[in-house]
Amino acid sequence: MRKSFLIIVFSFLFSCAAQAQCAMCRASLGGDANKVQAEAVNDGIVYLMVIPYLLVAGAAYAIYKMKKNNK
Repeated sequence: MRKSFLIIVFSFLFSCAAQAQCAMCRASLGGDANKVQAEAVNDGIVYLMVIPYLLVAGAAYAIYKMKKNNK
């Protein structure tokens, strides 16, 4: 159990940069002139994706603590 927890923590700390654009965003922001705007859109998409994962992780941790306290 501890080993899987450490793997999850390290995967969050040492992650690779991802290009998170949908096809429509990529088409509208394509080209060299919009490079800064494209990076801003990528950052915004990644930011919006992080929040649901944190909520699910928090709920899973709360359930884990409740089950551990019942034993």
